[in-house]
Amino acid sequence: MAVDELQAIIQRCQILEEADFKGEDFNLFQVAGQKCLEDGYAAQLLEVIQNEKNKVIIKNMGWNLISPLVRCIFMYKQEDDKREHCLKILDQLAQLCNPKELFLGLLEQIEQTSGEQVCQTVMLLLQPLQTVLLKLQNKKAYSVGLSLAMIMNQLTPLPVPYTKEQIQEDKLGLCQCCNAVVRFAKPFVNEVVKNMEKSSEYNDMELKEELLKFCMKSLKYPLLTAQLEQLEGIEEHPFRHFATEIVDILWDIRELIPLVFLHRKGKSLHWENQEFADIEQRNSADSLACLSYLMFVQHFGIDCFPMVF
Repeated sequence: MAVDELQAIIQRCQILEEADFKGEDFNLFQVAGQKCLEDGYAAQLLEVIQNEKNKVIIKNMGWNLISPLVRCIFMYKQEDDKREHCLKILDQLAQLCNPKELFLGLLEQIEQTSGEQVCQTVMLLLQPLQTVLLKLQNKKAYSVGLSLAMIMNQLTPLPVPYTKEQIQEDKLGLCQCCNAVVRFAKPFVNEVVKNMEKSSEYNDMELKEELLKFCMKSLKYPLLTAQLEQLEGIEEHPFRHFATEIVDILWDIRELIPLVFLHRKGKSLHWENQEFADIEQRNSADSLACLSYLMFVQHFGIDCFPMVF
């Protein structure tokens, strides 16, 4: 039985030092853990993970369970206890696993999803991903940027709901997902703001640049093609809300005025290949056009500029 197999591996590894774990141990743990999930023993697996004695094992090996865990979460119905146990396991792994390994595991999961499951997968993994990123010390800006880029790349092929009915139905979950991504980015925006308040020569430009790239991407998709007029009967218009949040982030990281009035296009990357340089320039032009439309036509963020208008 899967649970017995798992217990046998756990007992063997409990007496080993962290440095003595072998590749074979990782494989056996992964196979047994996956079998527990697939055979419906999520509650027993949760107990194993929560057991203080297994802390070192879970720290090193737990990230291996992300893929089967996500599969099982989508397999069970909303109100199923087993789904609840799986969600608790996901939360525990975010707390206990080696952040670097778990970060790569979560990102791989987002990268592998496609079609109708994209938004569901992203929304499921945003919380653990945020938890892990907040723990990362080294390469944090790079990792935040990679996460946001990967998420936006996965969302971009999805059609943007346009009519009132499409927006209300939100069939693929895009409206909900875009706003969840902004909430995900908030702590990193706050970090940049805090650092900028601390010193006038704000040095850590990397995180700020990554957030700027995310905003520019969001202006091109979904905002460039989104329906942004007020719609009767929709109290909280998801794309108007998203647009407000993006403009707010640009204001908070002190990029709104340079972008709108100085047409600063972000640090342009020096592409060897002229084709890439042209594509980047076109994308940037689309984003700036959208930002101008948001501000001068739809009057988003207008309260930031009392003297101008």
